Amino acid sequence: MDQKQPSTTATMKDVAEKAGVSTATVSRALMNPEKVSAATRQKVEQAVIAVGYAPHGLARNAKRGETQTILVIVPDICDPFFSEIIRGVEVTAAQEGYLVLIGDCAHQNQQEKTFLNLMLTRQIDGMVLLGSQLPFEAGVEDQRNLPPMVMGNEFAPEMALPTVHIDNLTAAFEAVNHLLQLGHRQIACITGPEHVPLCQYRLQGYIQALRRSNLPVDPTLIVHGDFTFEAGATALKQLMSLPNPPKALFCHSDLMALGAMNQARKLGMRIPQDLSVVGFDDIELAQYYDPPLTTVAQPRFDIGREAMLLLLDELQGKRVNNGSRLLDAELRVRGSTAPVAKR
Repeated sequence: MDQKQPSTTATMKDVAEKAGVSTATVSRALMNPEKVSAATRQKVEQAVIAVGYAPHGLARNAKRGETQTILVIVPDICDPFFSEIIRGVEVTAAQEGYLVLIGDCAHQNQQEKTFLNLMLTRQIDGMVLLGSQLPFEAGVEDQRNLPPMVMGNEFAPEMALPTVHIDNLTAAFEAVNHLLQLGHRQIACITGPEHVPLCQYRLQGYIQALRRSNLPVDPTLIVHGDFTFEAGATALKQLMSLPNPPKALFCHSDLMALGAMNQARKLGMRIPQDLSVVGFDDIELAQYYDPPLTTVAQPRFDIGREAMLLLLDELQGKRVNNGSRLLDAELRVRGSTAPVAKR
């Protein structure tokens, strides 16, 4: 990856001149960012990238040119889906002597750029991104001046990063097709956030499965959530208030599926007799729920391991720019789905 190494000659004065501020302001922006305005902070951060500045105390190991530290950015550390991916990263990193730092992006304002200092000052050698967005603003040109980055779990072609992921569209298609084969025709979908690429692929899989069976796509049966138990419960209430409520449900995550199942029970419904439910991810809780959840199993440990292996390739200069590894997903049929009840 063509990237600018921190310059040994670049000084804080160079950053100040480039940003058009005083050296004191540069120091504040880097060490106490909350004490300067967002606009000033952005100017300083862009100047740091431009001149390749690394403070002496934070510079990378001069001899080896590396810190043996990796940063993993997680969309939400509270979501159990990510635990096995992180374990895959950590086990693989430890075998090569790397320490893993974990950064949680949940509820973080994009403008805060909490992790940018770590990147700019080269306190880390590389980053594994488990969501679709960087935790700070950086264009493609800016990315060239940052340490190597690899995307695990998500697939966002416009970011041009090496990536490890599953075929979300096909996996969703097969999940909905399972419900269709059981005779269901009123199938609802609880999606994840609209801006997340994998949710767009899973929604397309749902739509394509319905169209393949010559069924209409009813927008009232598609409810947007945010990968939480609460979102699943809220969506289920909304779906059950429809004049003709669905008899089957495909959810973009297990958490939302379990939240929906819990809410269905509160409404006096039986699963799978009154409502068949399919999740996505196969978190550990899925198989221990009552009834156990039919879901798409993602190879979560392998996603983490392969992402770290890709990053190691990048760090050793074996790869250039883009590269992709597609892993297999599998539909695990359990007790939450059953043939549609005959009237």
